[in-house]
Amino acid sequence: MKKGNAWALTPIIVFLVLFIGYGIWNDNDFYKMPAIAGFVTALVVAFLLNRKVTFHEKLEAAAKGMADENVMIMCLVFVMAGAFSGAVNAAGGADSTVNFGLSILPSNVAVVGVFLIGCFISTSMGTSVGTITVLSPIAIGIAEKTGFPVALCLGAAVCGAMFGDNLSMISDTTIAATRTQGCDMKDKFRENIKLVLPAAIITIVILFVKTMGSEYQITENLHYDIVRILPYLVVLIGALIGANVIMLLAGGTVLSLGVGLYYGDFGLKDIFTVMGNGITSMYDITVISIIVAGVVALIRMNGGIDWILYVIRKLVRGKKGAEVGIAALSAAVDCATANNTIAIVIAGPVAKEIAEEYGIEPKRTASLLDIFTSVCQGLIPYGAQILTAVSFTVGTALEISPVDLIAYCYYPMLMAVSALAFIIIGKKKA
Repeated sequence: MKKGNAWALTPIIVFLVLFIGYGIWNDNDFYKMPAIAGFVTALVVAFLLNRKVTFHEKLEAAAKGMADENVMIMCLVFVMAGAFSGAVNAAGGADSTVNFGLSILPSNVAVVGVFLIGCFISTSMGTSVGTITVLSPIAIGIAEKTGFPVALCLGAAVCGAMFGDNLSMISDTTIAATRTQGCDMKDKFRENIKLVLPAAIITIVILFVKTMGSEYQITENLHYDIVRILPYLVVLIGALIGANVIMLLAGGTVLSLGVGLYYGDFGLKDIFTVMGNGITSMYDITVISIIVAGVVALIRMNGGIDWILYVIRKLVRGKKGAEVGIAALSAAVDCATANNTIAIVIAGPVAKEIAEEYGIEPKRTASLLDIFTSVCQGLIPYGAQILTAVSFTVGTALEISPVDLIAYCYYPMLMAVSALAFIIIGKKKA
């Protein structure tokens, strides 16, 4: 059993120190420092380690890591997802999806409705922050009209947003988790929904009991068009039945462009612009994925991965222990980076090694990565999701702190409990 070399992990430690330190220095704003700058610094540090290996050998190892098939496919999917997102948004798909969801909001179970609509919107759009941005004003309005704590109403919005962030076929976390583990999206979805569905059901029950007897009717004009929502449905259903995700996103993009042209949302000369805007929004995570792959390759060459596996083997007993280890690794990296996609990109290669060592299926590992990074992302007070929701109350009589909101984020808490329960009580396959 190789003991490895703990010093090989220095690049990751340097990144975390820079990222966390810079965030604290800037009044706890952990999004002040561009993550790509931190990872490039980590890459430089990785090249400086191990003088026994020539610079050319290090460069060759990093390049091979960056050019890994799964990394390149993941980046291609990111780009295609960006093109689809840009096209469907420009064609009014996002607005119609939001309005459709809100238009069926039950008036007598308003807070439960916010959670359910959040689940629908985030699963369709693949963005938790975008869902929170849309639903937060509605949640605050419900709090004002019903007298319920604003933290409770905003908590329902955050819970719904994290449901789709974890399950959506076009979420960057799903893309990263499936590609780093080499499994199909449909298989990961089926494994994932099994682990988190109990948490969603219990969340509904808790919100219903806490808000029984309330009534809130949305008075705004909620115009929607099912045709504009169609591209989302095509991609979601296609992914579930096992269609190739790249071909599916390409088809969804063409369909969205057709819808936009039909309704006059943009002209023929604008189609490349709307696709380009969406692709540009994915540049950061695409480049970060490539750089991180290079860093991980150098860490592996210098014995860092072997050291992690050596420690885990000493601490872990059996398959269940390995699954708990993957869960803990995912959660810890997310708490350090405050970004669940980046956390999956970092933890993914190590999780894959652990999974192969203990015979854990790729779909299971992908689910654990996505679940436990989402758990922390929905609970850390300095994460984009919590900060975005709280920002809508700043300067108002209903102003709350991130800590106030976290107490009502039932779904991420229950998601952790549900997933751990499945790990602990799950039957061992023959």
